Amino acid sequence: MESNICSPTGNNFKSGFVAIVGAPNAGKSTFLNRILGQKISITSNKPQTTRNRILGIAHNPCSQMVFLDTPGIHIASKPLNVRIVEVALATLAEADLVLFMADTSSPMPQAEQFLVKKLRSQKAKTILALNKIDLVKKPKLLEEMARWSKLYDFLAQVPVSAKTGQQVEVLIREMEKHLPQGPPFYPPDSLTDMPEKFLVAELIREKAIRFTGQEIPYAVAVTVDAFKEEVENNIIVIHATIHVERNSQKGILIGKGGKKLRQIGQAARFSIEKLLGCKVYLELFVRVQKNWSKDTRALRKFGY
Repeated sequence: MESNICSPTGNNFKSGFVAIVGAPNAGKSTFLNRILGQKISITSNKPQTTRNRILGIAHNPCSQMVFLDTPGIHIASKPLNVRIVEVALATLAEADLVLFMADTSSPMPQAEQFLVKKLRSQKAKTILALNKIDLVKKPKLLEEMARWSKLYDFLAQVPVSAKTGQQVEVLIREMEKHLPQGPPFYPPDSLTDMPEKFLVAELIREKAIRFTGQEIPYAVAVTVDAFKEEVENNIIVIHATIHVERNSQKGILIGKGGKKLRQIGQAARFSIEKLLGCKVYLELFVRVQKNWSKDTRALRKFGY
């Protein structure tokens, strides 16, 4: 009998959309990847790594949570950053529940207050996840909890570490309490609704960011030019282009004798093979498209 207590067709099963929001570098993507048990959202210690809304589906015994991982919300002025913030804010309207992720180790008061103001205007049902508790002492954590209590009327505050997994299960149970009853939206084997080509491009961009300096991340976009499955050889052949804004950035990405680009390609291929579950042949190109992040047509072309 117990196995039927939380049947997907039963009256006590819950399902809903959860928007993960927060300031840049709060750990939203790390949290989503941990819950799903697989990387679908790229991560980096550099802010504004996520640029699009990423959907990830978590299947639990008593619920299905459809997470919407959003770009870091901040006060933006540059065209690319304005688009990024618009994507994140639009997600609030789609959600049954908002998960506000805050970095307890390095708060960003200006960005956080900007987001709190948006939450107030929409009267969003919100749970606060105080992330990175593995990096702070208990007095600092208690201080942060008191500060947040004064800023917004959260349904709950849950200290977590997305990196180590500490308290993540507690947070999942807390979110389940506030989801509406209803059947699952997606089949039990679904992980995301994002196309494979999009995920591949994101993994390549992640490696380009990780293997280069501070100047590169904001100037990088990736397009997948060819994605062909060779069934007889059980291999997928991928050609992709890394777009940058200046010749100097192209030089940094390629590196001396092409060493840097080979490093990026090898790391990206390993992650893509893990994602797709088969061998991959990956060929990367680097192209300069001057000031693409300020060009409306280029932003549309690259999916922003």
